[in-house]
Order: sequence, then structure tokens, then C-alpha cells
Amino acid sequence: MSHYETNLDKNDANHVPLTPLTFLKRAYEIYPNYEAVIYEDRKYTWSQVYKRTVKFASALNKIGVSKGDTVSFLSFNTPEIFEGHYSVPMTGAVLNTINIRLDAKTIAYILEHCEAKVLVVDRQLHVEVKKALNTLKRKITIIDINDKFADQSKCEKIGEFEYESFLNTGDENYNWEMPEDEWQALSLSYTSGTTGNPKGVVYHHRGSYLMSTGSAVAWNMPNRLNFLTIVPMFHCNGWGYPWTVPMLNGRTICLRNIDVKKIFELIDKYNVTHFGGAPIVLNMITGAPASDRKKLKQKVYVLTAGAPPPSIIFKKMKELGFEVMHVYGLTETYGHVTQCAWNDSWDEFDEEKQNEIKARQGVRYPNTEGITVMNPEIMREVPKDGKTIGEIMIKGNVVMKGYFKDKAATDKAMKGGWFHSGDLAVMHPDGYVKIQDRSKDIIISGGENISSIEIENTLAKHPSVSIAAVVAKPDEKWGEVPCAFIEMVQDKPVTEKELISFCKETLAGFKVPKQVIFCELPKTSTGKIQKFELRKKF
Repeated sequence: MSHYETNLDKNDANHVPLTPLTFLKRAYEIYPNYEAVIYEDRKYTWSQVYKRTVKFASALNKIGVSKGDTVSFLSFNTPEIFEGHYSVPMTGAVLNTINIRLDAKTIAYILEHCEAKVLVVDRQLHVEVKKALNTLKRKITIIDINDKFADQSKCEKIGEFEYESFLNTGDENYNWEMPEDEWQALSLSYTSGTTGNPKGVVYHHRGSYLMSTGSAVAWNMPNRLNFLTIVPMFHCNGWGYPWTVPMLNGRTICLRNIDVKKIFELIDKYNVTHFGGAPIVLNMITGAPASDRKKLKQKVYVLTAGAPPPSIIFKKMKELGFEVMHVYGLTETYGHVTQCAWNDSWDEFDEEKQNEIKARQGVRYPNTEGITVMNPEIMREVPKDGKTIGEIMIKGNVVMKGYFKDKAATDKAMKGGWFHSGDLAVMHPDGYVKIQDRSKDIIISGGENISSIEIENTLAKHPSVSIAAVVAKPDEKWGEVPCAFIEMVQDKPVTEKELISFCKETLAGFKVPKQVIFCELPKTSTGKIQKFELRKKF
């Protein structure tokens, strides 16, 4: 044995489990009187946020919540769900954040599957939640969030407790403990299952800590930033930012609903410096009428993920004063694990080429050990030629513990020592990854593989196209052909013939959509187009 291994053991002085809970405790101890969380006229300092989370943790503990239990949240982006990212794990329990747009059947499935002991829920969601609760076979404690800024005509009491009164049953001197093991489960997020039931993705304290620190480095986030919560905090724990921002003594400005006019107002009022959002949100910002916009006082940094963005969006956002960085990740990887890190040598390229590069999924985050593109059948890397398609594979401490109560699915996803993303991509000679499609979204026409994303990017460049989605349409001759679904820009009409002609200018003939349908596209709460709904039309 090496001398470096002799009598040099882990002990309480040199080894402490990593957990993002330390970020809030540090902010409270060092910056107690700094503004921490803002929502409408509610403003909390770090001292107040810390004491509120400790009291809520104590209140949960008093009703029997302890290590290994599950506490579910169905909430908009309000202070309550931010606090839940600390109060729930302070008891040793696991935070389960649920998508607010889910139907009663799926909500019931999640609550049953994760064996939720408590559900914290916004009253505006009472219709679907009450339906879900009526089908549950087990008793669950319900805590209402009665938000005075919600439409009260649509709110109805759900549970036996209300958030603020329940919180006040707790003790602000509650002696909560850090986790003994950093591998201990911290949160549980369910994937948006398009077929069958959603799968529960388990995060641990170590991964969440590393995601928080890695995000700050990758995005070059400074101390004292002003962060606007546009990404739902139920989605991959808001990409980890409820933990990252306190680490930096930043202010979190809560936005309950996506409202473009309100986004510009909050940016202006609170000097917002950073926010994240799906391409659909960026599209809404660039398409906002002049009356809803406010001129930016400073550059605003934007992170976009959730769906591959069309390159034109970078140009439009830059013109308004936003600097966008494209990232990529999945629920199973705590959110983003790759970034399109910029190289100075690219500054010499023309704007169109630069925007094309920015649309790549890029290279691994500092907190990610491995990102590659492989042939999944033989688990061998594809050539770095920008042409050969393979599957994105990921390895590192920010890959989930696994799927909750589903060993078979976990083993399949981790086969060969890599997490299999299901995303098809190429790798460029410089090592930058570019998604071609989800494996289920690739269009195979007459034996040719067609990337729906390539067609969508082309359509998005037309001035009349607000959003485009392309799916496979059955065809007797070719097996399947591309069909485009389009949301038009207001007051800029366009015809099917014009869009098909536009695509023919740059796309190979077999890639050109054979049909164009104009409609409002079905979307998830995070802005992803629900292509499975579009396929149903055929």
C-alpha cells in the first residue's frame, strides 16, 4: 500500500457529504439582510427565507415526515416551491415536484407510485387535483397554497391545511441535520411519458450540489445576479437554479405564469441579469409587439434548452440585447450537461455561420465526465465527421441514481456503463455535438433518414413562421414523408405553396415537406412541442 494511503483516512474534519442545503445556510449566515426572493409584493431576505424553510421542515416533521418519505409539490413558480427545495430535504425526505399541466389520472399515478405522504398544492389546480385525490387508495396530507395573486374566482380550498398557517406550526429553532450520505435521495422528478406511465427519476445530494456549482462556472454566473424564474421549478428542479442562485447570493424573482409583457417589466424593474427558457419562450419574446417591450438597460444572459432551437432565434434575441447560450440535457441528467461553449476563432465567421454553431448542443459541462456519440448496437464512438449519426451517451455524477422502482428500465438506460439519451446526433471534428433528432422523431423516407429538426430550422427562417414542427406522415410510395405543422406570425399570412417553395431553395427534394398544416401546436409546460399529438392526426 502506498504511503499516501496509510493513516490518511476520511474523517469528520476532512470529508463532509456534498449537499446544496449548505448554500442556503451559508447565505443566511453571511448575508442575512440581503434580498433573496421576490414575488409581486412579497419580498424575503435570506434570514427570512432560512427561517421559513426551517419552520416548514419542523412542521412537516411534527406530522411524521422523516427520512425516506416523499413530499410532493404541485405549484407555480412562487416562493413556496423555492422553499420546498430546502425544507423538504431538511427533514431527510425527498422532494417530488409535479408538472402542473398533468391530468388527474397522471397526477394520481405519480402520488401513488412515489407513495407521497404530503401534497403541497396551489388552489388554482383544484379541479384536476380533486379528481386525482378521489381515486387514491391511500391517505395523504394536503397543504394548500392560497396565492392572492392568482385568479381567486378559479381557486378552491383543497386540503385541511393552508401553507402559511401550517408553516407557523413549526419551530424556527428546529434542529435539522445534513444528510449522512451524499448518495441519499434528494428529489424525484417524473418524465413526461408519451406512451405508458411516466418514470420517476431520482437525484441525490451529491449530483445536485455538483450541478449547482457546474452551472455557475459554465454560464460564468457572478455573485449578486438577479435571476428570473421562467423555467418551471417543477422541471428538473428549475434546472437546479433554486440551489445555484443562493450559492451566489443572487436574487430570485418569481414569475407565476409566462407573460411576455410581464417578463420585460420584471427585467426592467429588478435589473434582471439572467434567466433560462425553452426556445418557445424566446420565440414569444422576439415576437412580442413593441407595446409589450421595454428597452434593455444592460445585456441580459439567457440559457435555452428543452428543444433544439432554430438558428434564427439567436439573431433575433441578439438584436434585442439578449445573449443566448444553448445547453442540452435531460430529466435523467439533472438538466443541462452540455453547452455550446464559444471559441474566439468563430468571431471571424459571418453571422449566419455563427448562429448555426450556436444551435449545436456542444460539449460537456465542467461537472460532466463524459459526453459522446456512439453506435448503440456496438457501443463504439461514431467518426467525428459531422455526418455519421449515433446516440448521445452521457457519464458522470450528474446522471440520475436511476428510475424509481424500475430496475429493468434503469439497467437498460445505463447499459454498457453509459446513460443512453435516446437522442440521435452527429459529432463534428472539433468534438461539438449536434442533435439530428430524437430516435422516435427521425423520418425514414424511401430508406433515407431525414432530420425533422433540419426542416424545422429551415422553416423557422421564413418571416411568416412563428413555430414549426415536422413529423412523419404515412405514404404509400415512400413509407413516410415529412409533414410540417406551422404557427404563423400574427398579421403575416403565408400559404402552403409558398413555404414548400421556400424549403426547396435550400433542402434536398426528399427532405421538403409534402404537406403544410396551419394550427396552434400542442406544447408541454416547458415549451416542448408534443409531436406525438401531431402524429395522432395521421
